[in-house]
Amino acid sequence: MVVDGELKLEHQLCVALNRASRAVNACYRPLLNDIGLTYSQYSVMLVLWEQESTTLGELARLLQLDSGTLSPLLKRMAEHGHLTRSRSADDERVLIVSLTPAGRALQSQAVPIQAEVETATQLGPDELSLLRDSLRDLTEELNAHLPA
Repeated sequence: MVVDGELKLEHQLCVALNRASRAVNACYRPLLNDIGLTYSQYSVMLVLWEQESTTLGELARLLQLDSGTLSPLLKRMAEHGHLTRSRSADDERVLIVSLTPAGRALQSQAVPIQAEVETATQLGPDELSLLRDSLRDLTEELNAHLPA
C-alpha cells in the first residue's frame, strides 16, 4: 500500500517538532555537562534564577511537567546543593523549592550557554524571537484543545 501524501513522514508536524526538540537538546547537552546540569535541571534552574523560590505545583505548571517527574529530579538537585526543598509553614502539603547560593553561582556559568545555542541556530535575534513566540502560541493553542 502506498502512503497518502498527508501521511508521509516528512509532512508530519509531530516529526518535525520532535526532530527540532532533539537537535536543540543535543546542542545544549555538552554545554550543560560542563556546568554539571542536565537539560531538565537547567529548566528548573531557569525558573529559580528568575524567582528564587517557588512551589512544586508552580514549577510543574511552568515547565509543563508532572510532580512525579519533578520530585526525583529536585531530590538529586538538592543533593548537589543547587536548591532546597521544604514544606510550607501555612500548608504542609505544599513543597517549596528554593535556590541556594551554590545554585545562584551556576547562573554566571550558564550565561554563555544561551548565546552559544543561539549562534548554532544561525538565526538572527528577530527570527529567534519570532520562532519562540510561534512555538509558545502553538503550545497554547494545542493545550486549549486537550480534553479537560
